[in-house]
Amino acid sequence: MDDPERPAARSGARRVAVVGGSVIGLACAWSIARSGPATDVVIHEPDDSGPDGVPAKGAAWVAGGMLAPFSEAWPGEEAVFALGVDSLRRWPGFLAALEPHVPPGPPVRTASRTHMLAVDEADARDLDMAMEWAARQPDPADSAHSGPALGITDADLRRVTRRELREAEPSLARVARVAYRMDSEGAVDNRVLLAALTRACRAEGVTWVRGAVASVDDVDADRVVLAAGAGSAALAGLPVRPVKGEVLRLRARPGCEDPPRGVVRAFVRGRPLYLVPRDGGLVVGATQYEHGDDRQVTVGGVRDLLADAETVFPGIGEYELAEAIAGLRPMSPDNLPFLGADPADPRLIHATGHGRNGIALTPVTVAAVLATLQGLAVPAAARAAAPDRFTRG
Repeated sequence: MDDPERPAARSGARRVAVVGGSVIGLACAWSIARSGPATDVVIHEPDDSGPDGVPAKGAAWVAGGMLAPFSEAWPGEEAVFALGVDSLRRWPGFLAALEPHVPPGPPVRTASRTHMLAVDEADARDLDMAMEWAARQPDPADSAHSGPALGITDADLRRVTRRELREAEPSLARVARVAYRMDSEGAVDNRVLLAALTRACRAEGVTWVRGAVASVDDVDADRVVLAAGAGSAALAGLPVRPVKGEVLRLRARPGCEDPPRGVVRAFVRGRPLYLVPRDGGLVVGATQYEHGDDRQVTVGGVRDLLADAETVFPGIGEYELAEAIAGLRPMSPDNLPFLGADPADPRLIHATGHGRNGIALTPVTVAAVLATLQGLAVPAAARAAAPDRFTRG
């Protein structure tokens, strides 16, 4: 199936090439292929180092897999927040369509809620400020931005008492100064997701070219979807830079305390932390370094992650350290991805620059790419992510 040569197009079929075969590229390729029978879809992706040909060098292989626009909300990032909420609302339908392709074993979705907490007074003030800001945001689906707020209910965001936090997550230390609960958030298993998307693509007849793309001009296709992550800077001149993030994968041993039941996010001494349940263990992140193309895990990064995690979840010390890995998040200057048609190249559609939110923003990215291919307007929340926003006069 993964032909190193260019697959022959069917007579009369439109040919769409996707440059980049990690989570965004796979999801776009699958969705394009299943949207119409007269389209041949090919993925250009050199990395097949993971199980069953899944790319294991991209940011999605390393990710925590959180679906977290509310717990990541921050004043001044209105467009980022709106895009994240739009994508979160699309995840149930996306997962339902993908379910037939999930391999036997753990499910894609691993958690259906998030608790966000702060350990000291300064972090508590910042967290309260961010959550109060989020609750006041206008509905991104309302083009007039009228109405009182985003339409947030208690299922999206509510402050909880320390007693409520203990009842929901009894394994956590009693260190929270303030805590919030988001029942519409949660997490997916990034590696199960990649495997399911790979299977889904194959089921729809998507083919692969296992080679690096040196220039978009060299890609033989009617339309080209650029989903190359940090590599998009060289291919399209976009202001996308690699930002290193380190993640630990822990495995429960006999007699260990059970991991948190849902995602736990925290500010510990000013540093962000997340604990994400996985089948048989836990994922811990998230450091962030502006180190260029650097995938090496540092002693300092592991030390800080484990120290902060033990502050919140003391039982973590008995877990097995199964993996320490680093990935490169493709960040843009304003933390928004680049979604939609390239104004200078009518063949090119951007789906890149998602930073730390590549998995979370997958459904809305797919919607934007499909709309662009079909000549329709992109989702309202995606308009701020236009590829030419830094070059307009």
